[in-house]
Amino acid sequence: MNHQVPYWEHFAHGADIGVRGVGSTLAEAFEQAALALTAVITEPSGIASITTVDVECTAPDPELLLVEWLNRIVYEMVVCRQLFGAFEVSIDGTQLRGRLHGEAVDVARHQPAVEVKGATMTALSVARSDEGNWTAQCVVDV
Repeated sequence: MNHQVPYWEHFAHGADIGVRGVGSTLAEAFEQAALALTAVITEPSGIASITTVDVECTAPDPELLLVEWLNRIVYEMVVCRQLFGAFEVSIDGTQLRGRLHGEAVDVARHQPAVEVKGATMTALSVARSDEGNWTAQCVVDV
C-alpha cells in the first residue's frame, strides 16, 4: 500500500486484531495507533470531541511506551465510559504526555463492535523506516 502519512490500519492476528499507526514523527505514529485502537470498537470520525482527558505514561523504551499508552486509553475508556476519536501526543525520551478527546458512549449511535481488553506484547514493534516514517504496532486483546 502506498499511503500518505499519517495513517492507521488493522492487521489480522488469530482471534485478536493488530493495530498499526504510521506517522512522520514517533508522536504522530502513536496518535495513529490510538485511532486504530478506537477503530476496533467504532468509527473514530463518529466520536465528538466533547471532553478531554490528559494522561501521562512512562516506560523504559518506545515499544513498552506504546503498550502503556494504548492500555491507558483502554483504562480511560472503561473508567470514564467514553470513546476517544482524537489524540494529541508529545514524547520526551521515556515519557509520553497525551490528550484524549471524546465523548460518553452512546450505544445506539456508536454501535460498539467489540470490547478491547488491552494491548499486548504480540507483534510489538516501534521502528523508523528507511524513508524516515515511524511505525508503531501491536496486537490488542478483544
